[in-house]
Amino acid sequence: MKVPVYTLKGEMKKSADFPRLFSEAVRTDLINRAVVSEQSHDRQPYGTDPLAGKRTSAHYHGRRKVRHSMMNREMSRMSRIHGTGFLSMTARFVPQATKGRKAHPPKVEKVWRKGMNKKERMKALVSAISATGHKDYVSSRGHLTEGIKHIPLVIENEIEHVKKLKEMDGILRTLGLESEMERASEKKVRHGKGTKRGRRYKRKKSILIVVSDYKGIERAAGNIPGVDVVRISDLMVRHLAPGGMPGRLTLWTEGALEKLEKMLVGQPKAVSRESGE
Repeated sequence: MKVPVYTLKGEMKKSADFPRLFSEAVRTDLINRAVVSEQSHDRQPYGTDPLAGKRTSAHYHGRRKVRHSMMNREMSRMSRIHGTGFLSMTARFVPQATKGRKAHPPKVEKVWRKGMNKKERMKALVSAISATGHKDYVSSRGHLTEGIKHIPLVIENEIEHVKKLKEMDGILRTLGLESEMERASEKKVRHGKGTKRGRRYKRKKSILIVVSDYKGIERAAGNIPGVDVVRISDLMVRHLAPGGMPGRLTLWTEGALEKLEKMLVGQPKAVSRESGE
């Protein structure tokens, strides 16, 4: 697939051929599985104290016709506190009693991580990359594509050396991304208790800039609302398809795509279930 490469001034520099990246079938099922798998790796195990609700002297006397027996006393058979005082014969320990243990508490040993085969994960990544080159997928995510010079959007490697926010902002505007940047600049107040827990505002995901390496651009673009910068060695499916929805508006550097092409040598092609290929 022939893709135009633009300069920092928004002028077309040349056409580059990336035959494998943007011609793959988009497998939404694999993309969703890969995103869930990646998100599960961030989940921190949690659980209760194994002795919670069990630190009590309450116990049960189950024998008949002996002293202090609790049989035939018209009371439910559960562990109770013995002795004198206002807590005498008060039920404890069992789940249905006050201050009792939990019946099925969360356990730390539960495995939250969800695995995925390497070949399937690679296919999901290639699928997500291919979706960024289709205007239909990009528009369906809510991105404003009017005025953008080309999709997929590729720029020369010089952008990786940009270190000033003002300069980075001007470059994105020359590429026709002004309306998309304005869309992401708005933030929304979250409903519910999240407002009390350090996540008061919600902001939309906007442009993803994929570079071959960090050379200063991460400082320049990191403060633009909704814009993320990631190098090609750290690229994951959830960067390209937040929430499992493919088609994020992505700005690629020429060097990043060249590295990707080398990575895909010898990889099997993704098969579309819809087309039956």
